[in-house]
Amino acid sequence: MPTKPSRRSGKSARPRRCHWVPLHDPEYVRYHDEEWGRPVHDDRRLFELLILEGAQAGLSWSTVLHKRAGYRRAFANFDPAKVARFNARRRAVLRRDAGIVRNRLKIESTVSNARAFLALQHEFGSFDRYLWSYVNRKPLLNRPRPRGTPARTALSDRLSRDLLKRGFRFVGSTIIYAYLQAVGVVNDHSRGCFLCPPAPRRRVVRRR
Repeated sequence: MPTKPSRRSGKSARPRRCHWVPLHDPEYVRYHDEEWGRPVHDDRRLFELLILEGAQAGLSWSTVLHKRAGYRRAFANFDPAKVARFNARRRAVLRRDAGIVRNRLKIESTVSNARAFLALQHEFGSFDRYLWSYVNRKPLLNRPRPRGTPARTALSDRLSRDLLKRGFRFVGSTIIYAYLQAVGVVNDHSRGCFLCPPAPRRRVVRRR
């Protein structure tokens, strides 16, 4: 429960956040407050979060989040054109890098996903244009109840199927729904969270 404002000090109450945020972890709190659910349109950041969400498979988001700096260093600051050129020798070196998740399939998929990402950019002009076309460039504001967020949706199913056809890996529907939340295509800040969008106003029909 949030603390009440102090009448003596004038300090405001600590804001309420989504129930899954570990308040003892400053980096996680910062991620929730400053990144999660905010619309992203920069292709490099879209690539970064796609890779990090895939790296999370079988792990906690906290594990990946705390390795983010290591990932940026290891994968050329998530420049897909550079990552797409990683050869077998460089990929072998990454399997010994403690700053990332040292899973061979995830490392290999990062490189192959970079190549698929570039192909998609070439086809649509940008990954941003491709991704946001699924929602007509307007974020979905769900306002879920606490613990009422789905693990996947029809939207994530559809996007996952298309990405898999295009050669992406570690893009199952559950991973993709988490990705859509992260990049703000879907805003799932729950009711009670200080970042939850306001409820839409109901139109009042006046009788004549």
